[in-house]
Amino acid sequence: MNPALLFKQMLANRKARAGMIIFGLFVLVSLVGPWLVQDPTAFTAVPHQSPSWEHWFGTTGQGQDVFAQTIVGTRVTLAVGCATGFLVVLLGAVIGGIAGYLGGRTDDLLSLLINVFLVMPGLPLMVVLAAWLPPGPMTILSVLVLTGWAWNARVLRAQTLSLAQRDFVLAAKVSGESTLRIVTAEILPNMLSLMTSSFIGATIYAIGAQVGLEFLGLGDISKVTWGTNLYWASNDSALLLGSWWTFVPTGFCIALLGFGLTLINFGVDEIANPQLATESRWARKLKNRATADGSTPVVAGGVR
Repeated sequence: MNPALLFKQMLANRKARAGMIIFGLFVLVSLVGPWLVQDPTAFTAVPHQSPSWEHWFGTTGQGQDVFAQTIVGTRVTLAVGCATGFLVVLLGAVIGGIAGYLGGRTDDLLSLLINVFLVMPGLPLMVVLAAWLPPGPMTILSVLVLTGWAWNARVLRAQTLSLAQRDFVLAAKVSGESTLRIVTAEILPNMLSLMTSSFIGATIYAIGAQVGLEFLGLGDISKVTWGTNLYWASNDSALLLGSWWTFVPTGFCIALLGFGLTLINFGVDEIANPQLATESRWARKLKNRATADGSTPVVAGGVR
């Protein structure tokens, strides 16, 4: 599928369009926001001050502005999440694509490598690696890529196995195209919607895992991110003191960003699988008809 065509179809899909608007707003905030707010590490007011006109989201236990920390923390969190999603899908596509296309002993060895990483306990491994390596965003990025690429590689390998026997791939083989070109120019573009969905899922996973690791104190607590915001809120006993404003804005931003990315994922699923969009349209028509005549609509899967 052509990337421009996929983007156009995503704009035409209501779910994907709404998700892209939400995600675009966070990208805009991460790029422009830090230049418009005060220093998030400056001690500017009384600790645990509730929201006011001077400090829209109140202050932390150290008297720092929560609004500034929320805005500035968007940049690092979003950058690590998107970079992790991209690298996870890239690594999974290369390993899974080569394994599925070449087959034989190469497939056996790469499948063994994939299975080894799949059976490793992800969360304990992340905690151990993050605690052992020097703290910082690059460490979090490396740990998340190392522990998260295998699932995407397995999915993309299975898709490659089905595409490797298509006529256009066989024609490329006969014409003498190299293995690398066949995988990158013939097979991977036909998995663009699947790779896009995998990227979104990996990004959501990376943002949640990064925030979780930093909340546990395994990141660089001197940097302002959404995860360290929650770490300092917990460290300052914000919940016990009733200072809800120190953690609610960050939690809301994490939930809203995840919701936006999930909407994009739903939209991509409908584009890649037209049956989902068709069923959704029929369900809406039946619901509207039932509302008009007072009957109970029957849709696929039973009575609703």
